[in-house]
Amino acid sequence: MSLMEKSDLHYKDYKWTAIEGDDPKVTGKPDRTFLNRNEGYEILYFINKLSEIFGLKKMASATKMEKMIREELPGSIRSQENIKKWIEENWETSKL
Repeated sequence: MSLMEKSDLHYKDYKWTAIEGDDPKVTGKPDRTFLNRNEGYEILYFINKLSEIFGLKKMASATKMEKMIREELPGSIRSQENIKKWIEENWETSKL
């Protein structure tokens, strides 16, 4: 069961237009593919997957992750793998 649902997302301006071949679940884990930060389906899946990997159980943690991606993540970090690593390294020092 997913921790976060579409209605739980803090930001409401995501696009919900995943196109064929743009399936974030292809590998089932964060990999080298780029995360589209504006695509709701990708963000939602990514947050839920990382919550599972990190053992996060509270909605506040999922919301913090969404805000970190939107507000603090440098634009130069684009792959799912690198975003996961950045979140791990910055979780405790995040101001969110």
